[in-house]
Amino acid sequence: MRDRHPREGGNPISRPGTLAAASLVALIFLGVAWELFLAPIRPGGSWLLLKVVPLMAALPGVLRGRRYTLQWSTLVIWFYAAEGATRAYTDVGLAAALAVLELALALAYFWAVVAWLRAMPRA
Repeated sequence: MRDRHPREGGNPISRPGTLAAASLVALIFLGVAWELFLAPIRPGGSWLLLKVVPLMAALPGVLRGRRYTLQWSTLVIWFYAAEGATRAYTDVGLAAALAVLELALALAYFWAVVAWLRAMPRA
């Protein structure tokens, strides 16, 4: 397939790709844990748990290194960065710390994907 990163030295994924995949998986787990157990808006969880669905939709394409998925996911990730920044400013305690972590993971994902896309050959 032409939309995959060339595999050099037998490595299945590049360093930026590893960082992107790890931060995406961490964002998914953070979103689920945050809204169900750690600091849900309502006791017992909330419908905000559904915010991880777009991240889960992007995960297979990111793991395969598909250029199109990487491109659209960099646009979507800014919603998570904005939520993290907003909730870090407005929430207190554990929720604020989780928001800072969400912001950091979203920014790490964005920068890793940009580096990964720059390293990919153009189609």
